[in-house]
Amino acid sequence: MSGVTTESDGEDSIVTVNFKLTESFLDEIDDTWQGRGFNSRSEFIRYTLRDAIEHPTFDRDELVALLDAEADIREGTTMSSEGARDRFGTDE
Repeated sequence: MSGVTTESDGEDSIVTVNFKLTESFLDEIDDTWQGRGFNSRSEFIRYTLRDAIEHPTFDRDELVALLDAEADIREGTTMSSEGARDRFGTDE
């Protein structure tokens, strides 16, 4: 990675960062930022990185659990809270 510093209006200077991606991944990024109304690829990448820094507790395991739960809901394999209480013998 290399960095080139340029001037900015604020206290922080703007730094250019270079990194490598596959062309297919870059195509996905371009489809995503354009489809979500961002003005540029850079704006989308900055937003995405800032979001990852501000919300670091959400990890891949949690995403997998959410996707599994969504699949259960769509397949109708979930249980009501009343059914769970009856099955596991707990009270409200």
